[in-house]
Amino acid sequence: MPLVVKGAYALRLERSRLNPAKVRTIVPSRAEAAGESPCSATAMRKATRRMTQLYDDALASAGLRSTQYAILEELHRQADAPPTMGELAETLVLDRSALGHNLRPLERDGLVALVAGDNDRRRRRVVLTTTGRAKFAQGRRAWKLAQDRFNDVFGESAAAKLRATLLRIARDERLATLTD
Repeated sequence: MPLVVKGAYALRLERSRLNPAKVRTIVPSRAEAAGESPCSATAMRKATRRMTQLYDDALASAGLRSTQYAILEELHRQADAPPTMGELAETLVLDRSALGHNLRPLERDGLVALVAGDNDRRRRRVVLTTTGRAKFAQGRRAWKLAQDRFNDVFGESAAAKLRATLLRIARDERLATLTD
C-alpha cells in the first residue's frame, strides 16, 4: 500500500487481513514522528509495559496479574520437582525479595504453599496447591486470549523470533552487570 504524506506525518495505508476491501490508515504518534531514544533498556521497558497491559487485561477475568500468572505457570511446569525459593527466583530472573513480595498474596489466597524440604527442613520448596492448580487452569484460558491477540497483531513468526531473542537476553548473565 502507498505511503501518503499529510502535513508533518507520513501515513501508511494497509489492507485489513479480515476484510481486504477495507483500508486502514496508520498514523504515527508524535514520539514516532520525532524519533525515539536509542536506549535498548528504554525500548524494552516500553514494550514490557505494553505487553503487561495486554496480559493483565486478559488475566483480570481470572483474578490474576501477569506477574502472578508467570509464577503459577512456572510452578505448574516444575510440579514434579518443586523449586526452592532461590531456584524459582533464578528461573524467573527475580531477586529473592521481589519473589517473596509476589508470593505473599498467592500464599495468602491459598494458591501456593511453602513446604519444608525432605532432606533439609530449612530449604523450603514452593508448591502449587489444589486451589492454585485450578486458578492456573482458569488463568491459562485467559492467557491464551492475550497470547493469540499478540500473535495476531505482531505475527506468529515475528512473535516466535521475539520470544527467542528475549529468552536469550534473559539467560545471558553477562548482561546483569558491566563486568564479566
